[in-house]
Amino acid sequence: MTTTTDNSPLLNRYNSYADGFGEVLATVPAEAWSNPSPCDGWTARDVVAHVVDSQRDFFAGHDVDLGTTPPFDDPAAAWQAHRDAVASRLADPAIADRAFDGHFGPTTIGETLIRFYGFDMIAHRWDVTTAAGLDHRFTDDQLTEMETAADGFGDALYSEGVCERLEVPAGADRQTALLARLGRRSDTAA
Repeated sequence: MTTTTDNSPLLNRYNSYADGFGEVLATVPAEAWSNPSPCDGWTARDVVAHVVDSQRDFFAGHDVDLGTTPPFDDPAAAWQAHRDAVASRLADPAIADRAFDGHFGPTTIGETLIRFYGFDMIAHRWDVTTAAGLDHRFTDDQLTEMETAADGFGDALYSEGVCERLEVPAGADRQTALLARLGRRSDTAA
């Protein structure tokens, strides 16, 4: 796994999210990529394509070229090629620190990538592993990060095409409660 590093906390944080997502993708058996995911109408492969495409669209919207979109015949390899392209752009402070007015106010390309797309790189780990029939448990730190992000997104989290509003099951453990907040049904309750 190629990792672009420097002394940038932002780049290191991106690498942490991206590499964690990549580690999950590496566990998916080849035959499971076409399995349906918890995201309605998407396969496991589609989830990876969504994460890649949404980041690529974000960069393109800020006139940052990530090069050719990798093919998704091997989603784990496609992710690796994509994350390397993103990391190389974030290593350039002129890109990472570029300011713009975002949905929640003034921000930068790097900060938005971490706050919004970082959330995606954590949450979609569960979707991919669930599609593959594997178990995925978030760490306490990841749960805290996603809970904080969900709180910050407010009602925007339930905008068209984002997350469905679900009731949190009675007696749900922390992960199951968070998944319900994110419109995902888990059979695990404690």
